[in-house]
Amino acid sequence: MEIASFGLERWFDEYEHDADIMLAESGIRSLDADRFDTDPGELGYVIPTDGDPDFRAEVGERYDRSTEEVCFTCGTQEANYLVFRSLLDPDDHAVVVTPTYQALSAVPESICDVSKVSLSVPDWELDLDAVEDAIEPETRLLVLNNPNNPTGKYHSEETVRALYELAEENDAYLLCDEVYRLLAEDPLPPVASLGEYGISTTSLTKAYGLAGLRFGWIAGPEEVIEGAVRWKDYTTISPSVFGQHVARQALGEQEDEILAANRELAREHHDRVAEWITEHGLSWHDPVGVNGFVTIPEAFGSGKGFCRAVVEAESVVLAPGEFFGFEGYFRIGFGLETEALKEGLDRVGRVIELHE
Repeated sequence: MEIASFGLERWFDEYEHDADIMLAESGIRSLDADRFDTDPGELGYVIPTDGDPDFRAEVGERYDRSTEEVCFTCGTQEANYLVFRSLLDPDDHAVVVTPTYQALSAVPESICDVSKVSLSVPDWELDLDAVEDAIEPETRLLVLNNPNNPTGKYHSEETVRALYELAEENDAYLLCDEVYRLLAEDPLPPVASLGEYGISTTSLTKAYGLAGLRFGWIAGPEEVIEGAVRWKDYTTISPSVFGQHVARQALGEQEDEILAANRELAREHHDRVAEWITEHGLSWHDPVGVNGFVTIPEAFGSGKGFCRAVVEAESVVLAPGEFFGFEGYFRIGFGLETEALKEGLDRVGRVIELHE
């Protein structure tokens, strides 16, 4: 098995540790642990290893799925990986909507043939006819990220349902990474609730501000979950005891408060960044979530060139668009603490003004 180097993670590895401000973080600011009971009791494995059955049943209800149709994972990254390993063989084919988080294309590409269907610039619309044209007799899986990373594009319910119908008509599954879904003011129904061919993956990382829990899940057809659990025996075996313990609280009585506060923060920061973009003559497609894909200033020839200038001059990390297939853009994350965001924008602004 050969897999491409994860460009964005290597970029972060090069710059993040020594930088003052991480303005490329793709989630909401982290919650403090002291708001939760952090004593899970005995520190053994979670048994059964796909997660506590009662808790899985509670999560399954969100998707109109049963206990056996949910598997708890170590974040969305593992959830997606397990779906790919469960479903794809070398003779299969997958269709991936891009730009997207690299793992959603690189992992399938390491297993089988993949066709990419790109969203159209500048509004990042999905051409359903292009998806239909990309489907082959061997197509086993369609892959979507909604809301999209890096663009923040939130495809409509009509579009997602049409994509699901394409999957169903071709006896393929639709996998949707929905890790940003609950940052939307009016979240769409999850794909796993649309029918037997729908698979949803998510975690408490991006919308809840609980990245350190490493707690996520897959919701989907029982045969997909069974395959994922078999592969999970060779990855993390079980989710974190701490993760499951705190997740029950975050998805319980604290959920409404957490999501309301995080959505408010995302709204306020969105407006601040939108104003900054206008001030500096840049543009983006108005995003949902806490990521925006912004055009680079005219003085710079590439996303990498701009982002490198920013981090070297002002110690602020941004994400070059090249890692998503678009060198004329950079990804900005605006879910961090307010003061850090304000300072980061001021510093990036100084670099832009210096080159005007």
